[in-house]
Amino acid sequence: MNLNEFVNAITSGSLDGKLGMLCGASDRAVLRQRARYLSAAENFSRLHPTCGNIHVFSAPGRIEIGGNHTDHQHGRVLAAAVGTDAIAVVSPAENGKIHITSEGFPDIVIDLGDTDMRSGEVNTSAALVRGIAAGFAEAGVEAGGFDAYISSDIAAGSGLSSSAAFEVLIAYIIDRLFNEGKSSPFELARICRRAENVYYGKASGLMDQTVSASGGFVSVDFSAPDEPSIDRISFDFADAGYSLCITDTGEDHSAAAQEYSAVAAEMKSIADALGKEYLAECSEEEFYEKLPELRKSCGDRSVLRAAHFFADSRRAELEAEALSVGDTIEFFRLVNESGASSCELLQNIYSCGEPGKQGLSIALMMSRRFLGENGAVRVHGGGFGGSILSFVPNYLAEEHCAEMERIFGAGSCRLLNIRPVGAYELEI
Repeated sequence: MNLNEFVNAITSGSLDGKLGMLCGASDRAVLRQRARYLSAAENFSRLHPTCGNIHVFSAPGRIEIGGNHTDHQHGRVLAAAVGTDAIAVVSPAENGKIHITSEGFPDIVIDLGDTDMRSGEVNTSAALVRGIAAGFAEAGVEAGGFDAYISSDIAAGSGLSSSAAFEVLIAYIIDRLFNEGKSSPFELARICRRAENVYYGKASGLMDQTVSASGGFVSVDFSAPDEPSIDRISFDFADAGYSLCITDTGEDHSAAAQEYSAVAAEMKSIADALGKEYLAECSEEEFYEKLPELRKSCGDRSVLRAAHFFADSRRAELEAEALSVGDTIEFFRLVNESGASSCELLQNIYSCGEPGKQGLSIALMMSRRFLGENGAVRVHGGGFGGSILSFVPNYLAEEHCAEMERIFGAGSCRLLNIRPVGAYELEI
């Protein structure tokens, strides 16, 4: 389609159904998306006035509902794609280069003739793009150049995985333009995870990319990492009378790559000491039997984090089972238990290097104080800053948001909808 055709489709409302599916069906949400896509198209046109046909893509953020730091040890998670996303207006280019302009960030230009890792790009978005292009090349896909304008409504460091949405968006663009869309969501996720681990330098697992690529509300078992078991969950929180609330504390955790890597490394040290590669392969009974020795060889924090893994991976499975029978009381009990484990055992609520900054602790305290015996609350995502996730009765949702925004500022608390699809091309 050309740019004018897309603009006309947006302004006429003929794409409202698709926009509502992606980002929420309320009139307000759809109107907001109309304005957002029109702005992206206008900015792309200004940057590339002679472009021919365009493509428009979207990749969602995600919420982690169960299983905190369990995926990188091949455990279980419970997660969902949400209606906050990164979108891209894209046109193929003949110059063999990927040129990306993103709101608020420096331009990225990657020459596809040079996809070797660069030490100077560690912890940059350029590293992710270069790594994703390299991943496709290694899979036998010869990517071509393209120009893209990207707009994201996922705040960096907020805990909704803006990085995974960006990664999956780039991978999906390459797959659709140059591979006929042949890659499965998990194949896209693997390429993205490798780019993040090797090129970007962050020891993450596969959960974020898998959920962004596949969409929906899913229970994932990573015990067979090359072919994880992904089960879709049909439970609807809104129908059950609850809202999903994310409160962004404003403490950016995007710079916490070393903290994340330490969690993975310390958990893995326990697995190594037990003669395995990942904790999911270890016997929990053997772990507790050998705990005195493990304290000496690996340190207390490693032991505590491993204990969290065993319990929280099991909890993620139990949470899925509770929702399958509509038992919200048991589900919320498990969520609160998971939150306590993250605080006490995993210890990812604040950075040890900055103990004076404990926005997550404040947010957890105030959300629990507001909810009392209702709903549940826990740290969301990687921790060390970022967000908390609260399950709030619908009739209290607006009051809860107002209370959290009183503390963390206007717009800090958002009500989220679960998005049924993952990476997506918006076509007329």
